[in-house]
Amino acid sequence: MYPFAWVLSASLKEQLEVFTAGLSLVPEELRWDNYARAWVDADFRSYLLNTAIVTLATVAIVVVRCAMAGYVLARYRFIGHRAVLGILVVTLFVPAGYTIIPVLEVSQSLGLLNSLSGMVLALAGGGHVAAVLLYMGYFRGIPRELEEAARVDGAGFFTTFFRVMLPLAGPVTATVVVLTFLAVWNAFFLPLVFTFSRPELRTLSVGMQAFVGQNSTDWPGMAAAATLSLLPIVLLFLFLQRYFFDGIAGAVKS
Repeated sequence: MYPFAWVLSASLKEQLEVFTAGLSLVPEELRWDNYARAWVDADFRSYLLNTAIVTLATVAIVVVRCAMAGYVLARYRFIGHRAVLGILVVTLFVPAGYTIIPVLEVSQSLGLLNSLSGMVLALAGGGHVAAVLLYMGYFRGIPRELEEAARVDGAGFFTTFFRVMLPLAGPVTATVVVLTFLAVWNAFFLPLVFTFSRPELRTLSVGMQAFVGQNSTDWPGMAAAATLSLLPIVLLFLFLQRYFFDGIAGAVKS
């Protein structure tokens, strides 16, 4: 917990006091102007809005896509089923940086570079294999009688999935939401590339660079900005923590 406490303490200190106070976490004087500088001068208001839009849109796409993929892999047997599953697992070992060039090429050819929509599709278009496997493990443990009853009532694939199966996977959905939210909220490399020529579209993680100058770094301002960017993640986890652990346990058990 000390690194988090240090960031919170540094956000309320003066520049020199950050390093001269040693291990002390108690500021000599509370400098709330650090937060004002981060919120207004560094334009973190706009960065927070951009980050929220990108994160929420990406989470929605990832949840629907991964849930449907996990459902198909868990319930249907088709030619190449094992091959598809094997390829998905192999992609877990491919570093994300290796795919940045083709992602940028596709985004540029579609006219999506330097836009929030392009950033959303780039972040949501990855494998997200862990989410697919969580859904697959959870759906395997649900009795097939539920699907059979839905078919008897005339429900098709999409109706069965969205009205029967997906609502039952609430704990796994909460887990995927937390993991995806955390990854996208803290993403740096892709947002940096997509906003390189349009600073007004920066996200919080990229906006941190505003506190790094050529000859000095505004550590209290950066700590204040980091604290502001951490609050939504902490609040989301506190709200979904019970569902998060239930989802992990349910997927592993099944």
